[in-house]
Amino acid sequence: MAKLYYIQVTRECNQMCRFCSNPPNENRLTLKKGKNLIDYYIKKGCDGLVFTGGEPTLSEHLPSFIQYANKRKVYHRIITNGQRLADFDYLKSLKEAGLYHMHLSVYSVKEDVQDFLTRNPGSWKHILKALENLGQIGDITVDINIVINYYNADHLYENAKFFVETFPFVNHFVFNNLDPSTSRARSNKDTIPTLNQLELSLHDALVFLSHHKKTFRIERLPLCYLTDFEHTSTETRKIVKSEDRSTFFLDNRGFLEEKDWLKKWGYSKAPCCEICFLNSICPGLFHMDKYYSSRELYPVFVDKKTIMTRILNGKR
Repeated sequence: MAKLYYIQVTRECNQMCRFCSNPPNENRLTLKKGKNLIDYYIKKGCDGLVFTGGEPTLSEHLPSFIQYANKRKVYHRIITNGQRLADFDYLKSLKEAGLYHMHLSVYSVKEDVQDFLTRNPGSWKHILKALENLGQIGDITVDINIVINYYNADHLYENAKFFVETFPFVNHFVFNNLDPSTSRARSNKDTIPTLNQLELSLHDALVFLSHHKKTFRIERLPLCYLTDFEHTSTETRKIVKSEDRSTFFLDNRGFLEEKDWLKKWGYSKAPCCEICFLNSICPGLFHMDKYYSSRELYPVFVDKKTIMTRILNGKR
């Protein structure tokens, strides 16, 4: 999908995740403003819209935004923490509005870890109920989003295995390495993983998912930590395919177009990257030597043409 645009519909949330990148404020999208944004992005030639937050299910207008996106015939999805989806009637209302694709954000299949990271006792139980409801209601594509952090970096494989075996209708996973630059993460530096800490468990998870014919994307990791799965890097795919992204934030950032996004989002390279065969298609390290260490980087010597071909040929 070449042009995927994000719309924050509310910044209210029913969890207090220890590394939240978009902490709550009082801003909410009005119905009129939301429809205008949908129209605006359609005029820009978007291929898809993502309704996000905060927690989008806390917006009273979410069903109307979904209905309007369907009316305008634009592909859409939501990113949700799943807490309200434990209510079957609410989930049914979203399906009746026309929802057919969602990303469910989960950090850990270990109840104590999930509840600790969200600071929401009962978070894991609600997610399980939400997934049971989704399996029962059917016809909604469910992807799992996992933020990689210090507390789950050692059991990413267990996360993948649980969802594949327990909820086989889940077919796509997104592993998003922690953004440590946000206010919540800066206040909770214990949540920041090292690259070495996550490498083995992530690789095992990707091998497992690939074996079970599940698809996945990896975000905010240099390619030297994605051996055999370099083509699944969201950033590398954007580089190779010149993909466009835009987000409407409900804070002082407003519209954020992702032009020169590598520099804007804080990616940089170490001296060892200069001799790496993948240097030109690798985003580099996120906030290098501020939160993640350049000492963990190393050059790799594999053919980038093979990776680029897989991406351009649509290999997932």
